[in-house]
Amino acid sequence: MLLDQINKTGDIKNIPKSEYPKLAQEIRDFLIENISKTGGHLASNLGTVELTMALHVALDIPKDKIIWDVGHQCYTHKLLTGRKDKFYSLRKYGGMSGFPKKSESDCDCYDTGHSSTSISAGLGMVKARDLSGDNYTVVSVIGDGSLTGGLAYEALNNASKLETNYIIILNDNEMSISESVGGMNKYLNTVRTAEGYLNLKWDVYEQLRDSNPKVVNSIRRAKNSFKQLFVPGMVFENLGITYLGPVDGHDTAALVKTINEAKKVKKAVMIHVMTKKGKGYEPAERHPARFHGTEPFLIENGLPSNPRNTANYQDIFSTVMCKLGARNEKVVAITAAMADGTGLKRFRNMYPQRFVDAGIAEEHAVTFAAGMATAGYKPVFAVYSSFLQRAYDQIMEDVCLQNLPVVFAVDRAGLVGSDGETHQGIFDLSYLSSMPNMVIMAPKNKWELSDMLKFAVDYDGPIAVRYPRGNAYAGLKEHRDEICLGKSEIIYEEKDVCLLAVGSMVKIAEKSREILKDSGINCSLVNARFVKPIDEDCIKILSRTHKLIVTLEENVASGGFGEKVRAYVDDNRIDVNVMSIAIPDKFVTHGSVEKLLCELRMDSEAIAKRVINEINR
Repeated sequence: MLLDQINKTGDIKNIPKSEYPKLAQEIRDFLIENISKTGGHLASNLGTVELTMALHVALDIPKDKIIWDVGHQCYTHKLLTGRKDKFYSLRKYGGMSGFPKKSESDCDCYDTGHSSTSISAGLGMVKARDLSGDNYTVVSVIGDGSLTGGLAYEALNNASKLETNYIIILNDNEMSISESVGGMNKYLNTVRTAEGYLNLKWDVYEQLRDSNPKVVNSIRRAKNSFKQLFVPGMVFENLGITYLGPVDGHDTAALVKTINEAKKVKKAVMIHVMTKKGKGYEPAERHPARFHGTEPFLIENGLPSNPRNTANYQDIFSTVMCKLGARNEKVVAITAAMADGTGLKRFRNMYPQRFVDAGIAEEHAVTFAAGMATAGYKPVFAVYSSFLQRAYDQIMEDVCLQNLPVVFAVDRAGLVGSDGETHQGIFDLSYLSSMPNMVIMAPKNKWELSDMLKFAVDYDGPIAVRYPRGNAYAGLKEHRDEICLGKSEIIYEEKDVCLLAVGSMVKIAEKSREILKDSGINCSLVNARFVKPIDEDCIKILSRTHKLIVTLEENVASGGFGEKVRAYVDDNRIDVNVMSIAIPDKFVTHGSVEKLLCELRMDSEAIAKRVINEINR
């Protein structure tokens, strides 16, 4: 096995060029075997095997730097840097991250997780290198999907001024998570098909290289005009960035040669690499979106090892959105390259004219929604909590300032588990509730999600519905009071202790209540429903019969629901003790949600113990 010969950084340089295809196949076999057990990002990693191999052959890692945009395609990089024996722990608590981590290896030079950041970070490293008088190569690897993000264009504009070497590799697989959309994708399609230019360029070069080198030099000097004639647009060259390619992204030797040529250029260089997402594994090639981030699966057919037999929150959202679309022709669904992940695929198929994929451009999507709202439409922007952070200014200035009726369907709110720090949705309550005019709701179960979405579409102002990842809770079905603005729902009413829970924490609080009851403690359970505005009347009433109000939320403590309840109690001198149970103000690592809740002392048993300790203090 060639892979057995790679145990540390640089070992790949000992592999003969003729063996590159065999090594690539071994890496793919290794990834498929391991990810089938642990889950993870499969399609993106299978598509970048040869590219990663070429980078490690052409570069001197870790002296030279590779910045992976998003970073979920770094598994081969981890294999080639001595982490093969850690793949059993991929994305598990205490195990190897599915993204680059500086704390994990000095070969990971930059922590990533969100898209469109690699060129900006790479430019920063280039500037630092030159200021320090160092001599190393900086390479940013970015996908065509990530080029739909505005930050990438800001960085490209800055890169055009460079008079020093910097390499950008455009990994072009025509995909982000969903299929790439927009003008850049159309432009790249023209480059992909410009075979006439590519064939002519190399035919002329081969014929004249030996017989008439002067002519070759003249052609090289005229290359910009030549490219303008045969390749439409040449947007990168027009920006002042040297363009090389397209290059076969599955030909390691050709990639090594191109990277070595790029290292000689004293300016920014774009290498356009063509790859196939999911390459080498037929189910992933046919369904790259499904294998973007996959749970454990059966290798023989790609089907989940443990298929779920209950609806998840995304399924509920999908069903309700289709019903809302049928009832109201003003309802428009918006996504940022996440039609599959958020559950909008069915809406897109049913109402294609009222579905908009903005690409990986959350800022644009929010302001786009604001524009639609001013014209009388009801835009629903479905977005992961972690990704919505990228559009803070647009939510504030374009939606809330104008008090526009935009619905934010905040998916993956709270702990999401194995993707780790960059994907945990634990800040949205804090940053959204700081904005004037914003209303925030969180459902306790699948029926309440349905009711809240209907309420949100009817509401005349900015409103967010935040719900978690995973199976939709089906308990407490009998408790389905009408949704009223700013009003909570009393599920069990007793005295002494009240658990005032937000969204996903209601399920956990219900079990905590049972433990407290078994310990002889009277305990009420209230479903907060609204994080903003909080139910002030309910808090006043609860304070008359309870000595302790315990707030529970899957959000950081700072700026969260508990802080708001405590502030209201203190400001109004209400005689009741408030205890806040929330996520500490820190970034939360990867691991299963159950394990993370246990470690954070936010599972049912830990909550009950914390309440008992507070009572006995």
